[in-house]
Amino acid sequence: SINVMKISFLIYSYFPYGGQQRDFLRIINACLSRGHEIDVYTMKWQGELPEALNLITVPVKAMSKTKLYRCFTQWVEKALSRQMPHPVFGFNKMPLLDLYFAADPCFAEKADRQRGAYYKYTPRYRHFKNYENAIFGDNSKTHALILSPQQHKAFLKYYPACSERLHAVPPGISRDRMVSSRDTDVRRQFREEFSIAGDTVLLLQIGSGFRVKGVDRSLRALASLPAQIQANTHFMLVGQDKPRRFEKLARKLGVREQFSVLSGRDDIPRFLAGADLLLHPAYVESAGYVLLEATIAGLPVLTTASCGYSFHIEQAQSGEVCSDPFSQEELNTRLLAMLECIDMAPWSENGLVYGKKDELYALPDAVADIIEELFLPKHGSG
Repeated sequence: SINVMKISFLIYSYFPYGGQQRDFLRIINACLSRGHEIDVYTMKWQGELPEALNLITVPVKAMSKTKLYRCFTQWVEKALSRQMPHPVFGFNKMPLLDLYFAADPCFAEKADRQRGAYYKYTPRYRHFKNYENAIFGDNSKTHALILSPQQHKAFLKYYPACSERLHAVPPGISRDRMVSSRDTDVRRQFREEFSIAGDTVLLLQIGSGFRVKGVDRSLRALASLPAQIQANTHFMLVGQDKPRRFEKLARKLGVREQFSVLSGRDDIPRFLAGADLLLHPAYVESAGYVLLEATIAGLPVLTTASCGYSFHIEQAQSGEVCSDPFSQEELNTRLLAMLECIDMAPWSENGLVYGKKDELYALPDAVADIIEELFLPKHGSG
């Protein structure tokens, strides 16, 4: 049929807990449901596999990440060269792509803002700059799907010629995350299971990659609380990463007793129902689904302006956003202020109301529409 096509999806590795990975799977399912034929090229797949999907595991190994990524690109390029031309859709920055899903921030901006001058002379810098340039540079024809106003601004600043090829896409929260009110039963059961007293203030942080997510900032903010408030506060961290250095920092700051870490899991809505505040002071984050998921679950949020989806917190008035550039003192002050009025403030109610907006759930179909718009042969031509 003229309305279906083959699409190759590229992602270095797939595991079920990352925001980028969840978007990837939802978009694939939306494309499959429209009858498109999907090949996925990846080095590693964890979790269940949609049955209509054709998974190709790329068998490359290398000593360094950058070398590994280049081997991946070369292997896939060879495999694609043996096929009829069709759209190639990547979830990591690399050459070969017709369409790129901007799950990561602008590398050029990050290198400018977070690294010393010497960094630009490293092979690592050159690799990532070249791979980003392959998508956004002057000579590229690749289209890119952009998740937030910050990203849009950053890519245009460093790659002014790409503006026609950027497409803003809405979030893709799963509809089953929408709730009409905070569930007190779920909250009670959750707290019993984790032995957290009903009147203990539970701070929650969710996300894989603890360093970038600013767990050190969260711990410092917890340590800055007045003694009597701190004694009645517990900080729970959920995600895929090695917690050792953060447990060490907690010990150094004197808050090890108030801190617990759990690995990534599927029952996040229970955590959102059981907690009192979501802390998410990330250093940099293209989107930050958890900000929206907390908001629509009625959990107040404290985050940083460097998160792509922080504008939703401002729009929803479901919490507070620390300014950019970040100051630890501001985070400490805002955390204390929020905890002092958490029961009276309208953040929770505002978030539940915001969750009724349809566009918060529209990503998979919006992306499938863009793919068809860009790459399906136009009717009536030829």
